Amino acid sequence: PNGKIDRAALPEPDLSPAAGGGRGPRDAREEILCAAFAEVLGVERVGVDDNFFDLGGDSLKATRVVSRVRAALNADLGIRALFEAPTVAALAGLLGGGDEDAGQKDARPKLVPAERPELIPVSYAQRRLWFIHDLEGPSATYHIPIPLRLTGALDLDAVRAAMRDMMGRHESLRTVFVEVEGEPYQRILGLDEIRPEPEIRDCDAAGLDAAVFEAATRGFDLATEPPVRAHVFRLAEDDHLLLLVLHHIAGDGWSMEPLAADLITAYAARAAGEEPGWAPLPVQYADYAVWQREVLGDEDDPGSLAARQLAHWRAALEGLPEELSLPADRPRPARASYRGAQHPFTLPPGLHAKLAALGREHRASMFMVVQAALAGLFTRLGAGTDVPIGSPVAGRPDEALNDLVGVFVNTLVLRTDTSGDPSFAEL
Repeated sequence: PNGKIDRAALPEPDLSPAAGGGRGPRDAREEILCAAFAEVLGVERVGVDDNFFDLGGDSLKATRVVSRVRAALNADLGIRALFEAPTVAALAGLLGGGDEDAGQKDARPKLVPAERPELIPVSYAQRRLWFIHDLEGPSATYHIPIPLRLTGALDLDAVRAAMRDMMGRHESLRTVFVEVEGEPYQRILGLDEIRPEPEIRDCDAAGLDAAVFEAATRGFDLATEPPVRAHVFRLAEDDHLLLLVLHHIAGDGWSMEPLAADLITAYAARAAGEEPGWAPLPVQYADYAVWQREVLGDEDDPGSLAARQLAHWRAALEGLPEELSLPADRPRPARASYRGAQHPFTLPPGLHAKLAALGREHRASMFMVVQAALAGLFTRLGAGTDVPIGSPVAGRPDEALNDLVGVFVNTLVLRTDTSGDPSFAEL
């Protein structure tokens, strides 16, 4: 009820698979892999025969392991490899065996601070969001509101300084978008050009929801103003709500943790009369945008990675159904209204354990099990046997991006063929 974790109510964590130890690493490569597994899984140590997924690994953690291995061993490792070789011993063998898909030397240029051109390109994710903003005008569709309830005395000068610190640390939070011959480019504002001034207003509990909604839905002019702003709602002298509103062009779901952590760190330091003592970020978002263009190359060049990926997806999505014919309780609108809702529900622990066991039996993650169930359900409801399902993917291919605020997320189309009346295990 008070927002704190009731640690007494939590079960004792079962670390027995990791604690059992098993065989230790036999060479430097296995030592690096063991360390990567243990760090991502949050366990003290991992033996070379311990299964990554049995120890609590999932597809998101697998992505983080792959990023660490790429950086440490300079290997172009794919996520698929970890499912096919989920132990350190098996993965080391795959990396050492010259497997074309898993162990080749990474041909991509290293992600490092880039030399900035006069016109800094936008990333492809930024370009999508800029295009929608340019087409529809300012709207709240791609706003990310971040409310923080603060109790006790609030130091407004420290809030101002912390906002400036946070925007200074992440260039994406002080980037505006200029249009040149129909194309958007990034313009990063200098610290002397930003004046982060939180909007402060008194508010009572009854009017808080409406006031927050109004603040969260107020549009941005992406050509002239930074894509983040702060609002402070004063409910009492010792009770405030700090609302950060972030445009999606500057951040995504993954960004919320480093953004909140940096703001809290900066506020605590400024309230104590100090400067935040964080380590510098290895790269900035503009470095990533330049690097992405270098990696993908020109779409008009048949040999570029961009051209090959476009060809792959054109083939993979050819003949995709326009929409799924589902038995809805009202007609589908001709134009998206962006009105929606969430339906939270809970799976009993016993069912969750059975689903996890089913996944392990078929070398699949929990996500794969649930996605297959959803595709099967849609077919049963009359959607046909060609079932495309959209899923967000983190899109952070390098460890250097882990603590960076920026938009990397992408939507992946999972096209599932349910024809032939397959069993669920086959699906």
